[in-house]
Amino acid sequence: MFATVLVLVGGLLLGWSGRAGAAADPLLSRGKAATASSTEGSSYAAGKAFDGNTATRWASTEGKDPQWLRVDLGANASVSRIKLVWEAAYAKAYRLEVSADGATWTSVAEEKAGNGGTDEWTGLSGKGRYVRMYGTARGTSYGYSLFEMEVYGTADTTPTPTPTGPSPTAPAGAFTVVAAGDIAAQCTASDSACAHPKTAALAQRIDPKFYLTMGDNQYDDARLADFKAYYDKTWGAFKAKTRPVPGNHETYDPAGSLAGYKAYFGSIAYPQGKSWYSFDEGNWHFVALDSNAFDQSAQIDWLKADLAANGKKCVAAYWHHPLYSSGGHGNDPVSRPVWRILYDAKADLVLNGHDHHYERFAPQDPDGKAAADGIVEIVGGMGGAEPYPIEQIQPNSQKRISGEYGVLKLDLTDSGYGWSYVGTDGKAKDTSPTYSCH
Repeated sequence: MFATVLVLVGGLLLGWSGRAGAAADPLLSRGKAATASSTEGSSYAAGKAFDGNTATRWASTEGKDPQWLRVDLGANASVSRIKLVWEAAYAKAYRLEVSADGATWTSVAEEKAGNGGTDEWTGLSGKGRYVRMYGTARGTSYGYSLFEMEVYGTADTTPTPTPTGPSPTAPAGAFTVVAAGDIAAQCTASDSACAHPKTAALAQRIDPKFYLTMGDNQYDDARLADFKAYYDKTWGAFKAKTRPVPGNHETYDPAGSLAGYKAYFGSIAYPQGKSWYSFDEGNWHFVALDSNAFDQSAQIDWLKADLAANGKKCVAAYWHHPLYSSGGHGNDPVSRPVWRILYDAKADLVLNGHDHHYERFAPQDPDGKAAADGIVEIVGGMGGAEPYPIEQIQPNSQKRISGEYGVLKLDLTDSGYGWSYVGTDGKAKDTSPTYSCH
């Protein structure tokens, strides 16, 4: 069906279809990073509405208004047409909105008496990087569900940065974090096969609140000279906003274990005088750990005391060696005692590297059993080092990607989180469910 309600907002006059060539404008939204106010489950993630597959779909939590679905086009664009293909759970009332920064939204079309099926809005004249469907009334007792949402128009050639701060329409306390591990191989941008300049450029375009690294920041022996020659030329551009942890390669330095790492990052990596530390942002408590030293009682005792003193609702921890992994290194039981401490403290999220692939796990306990109150683990080791193949798939592993370099784009709020794995081409390769903090 063609929607029939037209609106005039923010000085944008919306005319019905008649604009010549509207249907010929290119599709801009296919495969782009997407987020949503909620998801019904991992099979109904936001990105499913932009994958070009009408057999998959996004679905929101049932029985709640309002709900929204948003796509990041990667650059400002003049939006001329939006097509919505509804599943049985359709919107009776919704707005289509555009935004340059993801914070201030302008309505370009509004439906007040929808009846599902296919809605195609043409003749639009909005401009922005972000486009969303903002549903205000469900047409059924269920939620909102779209097989596809297609945005057409003309893209600008210059990318615009991803916003970081909250807004009146964003969830309370919203901010973005970029994370990656296994980063700077001994190569530079002059080598077209060198990946860490590309992941650094992507990370910088996203422009998060801060950056997390999950170890093996510099290969092969993490000498200070290597940090200066390679890492510093790429990821070093935002060193001041980086919160690193060391990996096993940082221990190989002939000058001493972690010598080059400490000399390069200085107090950024040792803000509390040790190679482990914690900090807060919003309603989140972040714990940065050194998994090379999980056998040291000093770190374990500190961790217990740190978590006992924490007053934040949401807890994320990150270090190098993952307890669970389907990659070449596989599971590393050195992390299990730390997982138990985190689990008992009702931690929410663990980020790791070491294996050079991307993988996300369903919530699980320290013994690898699926649990609603479990910890979500992400392996994000595709920051620039040579990829490792997926080998033995572990229980509770929900998604695995090897061979495509990229970063984690974490979207955090006062009460929950979700993320996308974004490739160096700027496209979301995987989008998580939305989780609530324990």
